[in-house]
Amino acid sequence: MGESLQIFAPAKINLYLKVKGRRPDGYHELVTLMQKISLQDEIILERCASGIHLSCPDSDLPENRENIVFKAAELFLGDVQSRKSITLGGVKLKLYKTIPQAAGLGGGSSDAGCVLRSLNTLFDAGYNDEDLAGLGVKLGADVPLFTNGWPCALARGIGEILQPAPTLKEYLLVVVNQGFSVSTQWVFQNFSLTNSERNYNLNSSQNRENGKSFEKNLLQRLITPQELENDLELVTEKAHPEITDLKNQMLDLGAENAMMSGSGPTVFGLFSKVDSKAAHVCYSVLKKEFRKTYLLEPIHCFDTMEKLG
Repeated sequence: MGESLQIFAPAKINLYLKVKGRRPDGYHELVTLMQKISLQDEIILERCASGIHLSCPDSDLPENRENIVFKAAELFLGDVQSRKSITLGGVKLKLYKTIPQAAGLGGGSSDAGCVLRSLNTLFDAGYNDEDLAGLGVKLGADVPLFTNGWPCALARGIGEILQPAPTLKEYLLVVVNQGFSVSTQWVFQNFSLTNSERNYNLNSSQNRENGKSFEKNLLQRLITPQELENDLELVTEKAHPEITDLKNQMLDLGAENAMMSGSGPTVFGLFSKVDSKAAHVCYSVLKKEFRKTYLLEPIHCFDTMEKLG
């Protein structure tokens, strides 16, 4: 007893997000390119005799089963007991939040996925990436991304079918959360209504084939700033036009492109490292207006666990 791990759970941005349809169970089929970024939560895990004990210092997050981190620990320990007939004992978790909540950055999903991955290490349970992803999808569509070590991945299905993709390089990110939250459930519920206003037919066979070809290419090459696309933007921007204003402000400040991440409302701008001055100027300008403004980099290597004792 007493062995512990310190981990850093990264946020993600969606560089590409297409909604392909709705499944009978109510979930939406997606194709999305997700890049982990250098905005991170810190979590400390420590083995104990029994139970799950979660604390979230300096946060109003729940410290019980309402918290996805608690759910992840409960799911993992229960699965090991069920699958291997082994009682592992308990775990103490301390979560220090930095990633904004309900922001389209996958903070809760990252915390849960990284906890699953770390518990596997802490208890030497022998689960592989497929096992961990299978547990992760029970907690949420984005969770499987964070149960493996890929810095960037193309996800299909509801997010559980993952393939590694080239990591975004040679760019800096200015990431801005304007301080309000957006419900992912609300965005998806309103997607079909908003989508009917678009000028193309999602069911067009030509569109489908072109889309498949482009998405396949994303597994072999880096996406370019001009290819950023997010189907959910139109929904969230309609309710929050300040997102459009922020994107335009980033473009005016030199971003090669700017887009909302996930279901929003966080917006990010891509800046070439060749001209890093523009990124720093944009960050300085927006930081004066929005407290949650960050100058970040894409993660190129994802190995965030450190043994403490």
